[in-house]
Amino acid sequence: MNSDELVKIQAIVEAALLAAGKPLSVEQLRDLFLESERPTRQVMEQAMELLGNACDGRGFELKQVASGYRLQVREEFAPWVARLFEEKPQRYSRALLETLALIAYRQPITRGEIEEIRGVTVSSNIIRTLLEREWVRVVGHRDVPGRPAMYATTKQFLDYFNLAGLDELPALSEVRDLEEIGREIEKNMQGEIEADGPSPDSEAAEVQEPVESPSEQTIH
Repeated sequence: MNSDELVKIQAIVEAALLAAGKPLSVEQLRDLFLESERPTRQVMEQAMELLGNACDGRGFELKQVASGYRLQVREEFAPWVARLFEEKPQRYSRALLETLALIAYRQPITRGEIEEIRGVTVSSNIIRTLLEREWVRVVGHRDVPGRPAMYATTKQFLDYFNLAGLDELPALSEVRDLEEIGREIEKNMQGEIEADGPSPDSEAAEVQEPVESPSEQTIH
């Protein structure tokens, strides 16, 4: 394949990512082409590399997350881009962040195991919120009396927090103080996502409807 053809593929990929509004995998991008002209996976990966290099020095970047690739605003420009939106930054309770952190680091884990570690009851509202956001899912049931559900994180969780895989989570040798874990996982949140509300032992906080954070905002 000559350089002109590769540049054209790069431009098609860029246009598709701008229009999609969500991450696209290499296979999804390949499927944009007719079978007779479909580039090989190797050629497509070359085009992605070219596109990534073309973003150098610009206000947006090509980012690979769990579900594929997307074009997004660079994190350092989020404070300015955020002024385009009237919505306030989303806010999550400390209790929700602690629960999410335990699922991320100890998965698969049951609600009872989370409560044993935290020392307080996990409200049904928090579990429901995490399931509705599609950040966690039920992956099975523990083979003990009552067969409690076991929870694990999803690709949507990784996409939202700008991660390609769980290995990009902050390295923790063991589950430490839960408030510290909450701070660690918040570092991976893009934009101004804040923990708000009651103390870590309270489950009463409401979770606002999510607003796409500026640094995750897909370029349109």
